[in-house]
Amino acid sequence: MTALMTEIEKTAAELPPGRLLRLKGWLAGIAWSSVLLRAAAPLLGIFMFVMLWSAVSHYRTDLPGPAVTWVAAVELFSDPFYQNGPNDQGIGWNILRSLGRVGMGFGMAALIGIPLGFMLGRFRFLGDMANPVISLLRPVSPLAWLPIGLLVFKAAEPASIWVIFISSIWPIIINTAMGVSQVPQDYLNVARVLNLSEWKIFTKILFPSVLPYLLTGIRLSIGVAWLVIVAAEMLTGGVGLGFWVWDEWNNLNVAHIIIAIFVVGIVGLLLEQMLIMIAKRFSYDTHS
Repeated sequence: MTALMTEIEKTAAELPPGRLLRLKGWLAGIAWSSVLLRAAAPLLGIFMFVMLWSAVSHYRTDLPGPAVTWVAAVELFSDPFYQNGPNDQGIGWNILRSLGRVGMGFGMAALIGIPLGFMLGRFRFLGDMANPVISLLRPVSPLAWLPIGLLVFKAAEPASIWVIFISSIWPIIINTAMGVSQVPQDYLNVARVLNLSEWKIFTKILFPSVLPYLLTGIRLSIGVAWLVIVAAEMLTGGVGLGFWVWDEWNNLNVAHIIIAIFVVGIVGLLLEQMLIMIAKRFSYDTHS
């Protein structure tokens, strides 16, 4: 690719000024066309989605269309933080409550899962010992853990956090352990020759090498946590997006359920984009 660009630059340098100007204009036009196509693609996708939604709602009158849902959303978000009792609060409070539960469950999963992943990847005996247990428990449906949480904690709030924790810890452990196992053995051999301590090995060799795997595990984990919270809150009740969706279904307010679906998707997208930005920042700091 570099050689091709060099040839293009040499050819352009030999062109007469008039033809060179036309060439630059042509290349600029191609660049702008590419930018416009990239911008138009997602807009076209959204437009087609809205059209399909409108067509389905036209034949299913019990399903609110885009216009009806938009009006309901404007009304809903005009006062997102109202309070009319413990179980009748604005959507803003429900979003914040769900985010709080996800933050606690995910935070505990990260605090336990990251060191555990490093240990399982660093010491083969521990990894071989834990592998069958992880393989057995990881595929279990998140909601299957909810009765255990209710039995142990005797309350809905810690049981919901428990479900988030146990569901989101596996991607962190597995990706961290995999990253540690991928560190070249030559690096560790040099560390032994230099008599480096475990802390030095961790900070100078393991952590920089494992960071991409770790950040991937964190991204997967936060996605799982955000998916699980809605289902957990549907069963445990209280304030939160899951309970709000279930309450609106009992009230047959389908427009609010559709709004909740979009809210869950948008918040999940924002969380993922935030983690991508953090991952890029860490990767830049590691390589600089």
